[in-house]
Amino acid sequence: MPPRLGKLAPRELETTILGHLGAPRAEVLVGPRAGADAAIVHLSAGRVLAITTDPLSLVPALGPAISARLACHLVASDLWTTGIPPAYASVSLLLPPRLKDETLVAFVTAMDQAWRELEIATVTGHTGRYAGLESTVIGAATLVGVGDEGRYLSPKMAQNGSRLEPEELARARALIDRVTVVPECRALIGIGVRERGVTSLHDATEGGVLGGLLELAHASAHDLRIERAKIPISAEARAACEAWGGIDPYWTLSEGALIATVRPAQRDAALAVLQSIGAAAADVGEVVSGKGRLWLTEADGRVVTLDQPEPDPYWAAYERATREGWK
Repeated sequence: MPPRLGKLAPRELETTILGHLGAPRAEVLVGPRAGADAAIVHLSAGRVLAITTDPLSLVPALGPAISARLACHLVASDLWTTGIPPAYASVSLLLPPRLKDETLVAFVTAMDQAWRELEIATVTGHTGRYAGLESTVIGAATLVGVGDEGRYLSPKMAQNGSRLEPEELARARALIDRVTVVPECRALIGIGVRERGVTSLHDATEGGVLGGLLELAHASAHDLRIERAKIPISAEARAACEAWGGIDPYWTLSEGALIATVRPAQRDAALAVLQSIGAAAADVGEVVSGKGRLWLTEADGRVVTLDQPEPDPYWAAYERATREGWK
């Protein structure tokens, strides 16, 4: 049986990767684990460094400019979920020999513009063409930010009784510039963090919103009780999933969807601030004591218990679309 495409499932990640992480260091406050968007490293005098890495993709159907902007916002969204703004980027471009110079220039020009809008400086990286590279994934970006130790967030901070506020799960292609959670993170952080409001933020990307919720459960070592019917999905998202072969919108790639856990007293403020910036938001459940499981209430009242994610149907659909030349 061929391996599943996309991110490794939490169980596979545990058995293949997480036991091989080099030397332990005491200053690593939040390290790699399933469901963690970024790491936190203690520096000194109450300051911490937040860092994350994500692939850079050049999607033929989108073109180099849109692909670059999307890639920049996706990795920036991951760092913003820590509550610390990204400031510095390390960019590695591993290019197929067939990639035309004008395509590369269009990609990096759009990336430069996106970094400027996000107030991020590229400080180092690596660029080269290599035989055997034919993927639409053409490299990776690492973002770094520095902030106060008392203001960073991580999934481990999700607490019993916190509420969950997912943003819209998907956008139609015409709204691709909004495939980012940077505005939502900024808005939510403004109401307060930790004991004053937001206790964790998680960017639901691969595996969709249900996969993101399950990642949050694993990372926080708590259970989540969620009502599927309360998760907002736009008509455009449902139509797009149907057009891609009837894939499940709850389990598929949901770039631009944000999951936040919020203290009950700040629930209404969180919903209001998200709605004020035009984000569809809903209270879909709560964090409870447990061991990292998702208790999903279906529309008919059945409760399904999940501890491992389903395979993301996006990758098989994308491979088919690329093979058949969809536009």
